[in-house]
Amino acid sequence: MHILFPKNSLQKSVTISLRAVPARTTMSILECILIDARSNEIKFTTNDMELGIETIVEGTIYEKGLVAVDARIFSDIIRKLPDNDVDIHTDENLNMTITCEKAKFTIPGRTGDDFTYLPVLEKSEYITVSQFALKEIIRQTIFSIAANENNKLMTGELFEIRNGELRVVSLDGHRISIRKLFLKENSLNKKVIVPGKTLIEISKVLSGETEDMVNIYFTENHIIFDFDRTTMVSRLIEGEYFKIEQMLTNDYETKMVINKKEFLNCIDRATLLVKEGDKKPIVINIEDGSLDLRIQTPMGSMDERIDIEKEGRDIMIGFNPKFLMDALKVIDDETVTIYLVNAKAPCVIRSESYLYLILPVNFSSVR
Repeated sequence: MHILFPKNSLQKSVTISLRAVPARTTMSILECILIDARSNEIKFTTNDMELGIETIVEGTIYEKGLVAVDARIFSDIIRKLPDNDVDIHTDENLNMTITCEKAKFTIPGRTGDDFTYLPVLEKSEYITVSQFALKEIIRQTIFSIAANENNKLMTGELFEIRNGELRVVSLDGHRISIRKLFLKENSLNKKVIVPGKTLIEISKVLSGETEDMVNIYFTENHIIFDFDRTTMVSRLIEGEYFKIEQMLTNDYETKMVINKKEFLNCIDRATLLVKEGDKKPIVINIEDGSLDLRIQTPMGSMDERIDIEKEGRDIMIGFNPKFLMDALKVIDDETVTIYLVNAKAPCVIRSESYLYLILPVNFSSVR
């Protein structure tokens, strides 16, 4: 095999491919990028058996061939090369020579006979959204998936398409994030659970441009993201997602409108007095026209007041500050509307496109 790449397109494709290379595996072939130049285009493929990526790379084929090469070593070499064309050649023993200007590396390659290719799936049911919209949806929901796998369903996000709308839901037992997106000209009805790891990796690859589109295909056991000459295939999480509707209500006793940046900065200041790993709550006292935020820890205490617009009853309630900050950080609105029932019921931050539900925590009044 003999191929020539522009350095920038080669490095971009290698970076994309690395998203599906496992950090640890008993199958050494999965630690490789499969370079396929047997046809008139060059494909890079990686697969960790949960997420698979195939991307078409810009380059010139002088001699066709197929080789698998250690992804980490290959990536490190390409990243350190000068910004010029990269010549890659393999001999009859699959030793790969990488040349760029005066730099020359030789590394061993493999046949790729044992490589697990991406499954061939029927692409019939799909939706199309902008890369910007998908990247934003992931950013605004991914923080509330569960970190551990004690409950597999909580490590993924629900993608539900119904009545021309995509609804994405994540939860970890303490909070729920919901993001909605109106779909143009789509009548598909579908409900699948997508692994959070898949969505994290995809969000790192998406351009985030409103003009760039991504097709999302659904099959019985897989979801496919197709964009920019790249295909990412992921297994779905099996099971029935949680019935969250009973937790979502429009009833409230207290409603407040608050400046998002001011509220976020206030909570951020309060966390200066919380050691990492501590679960000390902030206490919020809502009265007519103002919100009083207090915290008291062995490191000290803080009290700060913020002007608000309020309807309904006064209330004092405690929260894990991280959960509030995570939600506020991904909201782009200047103000947020927060609904509360009582000190033991969830608080809801709501707009037309998003909803965040956060459970309160017990607290001792800070005076």
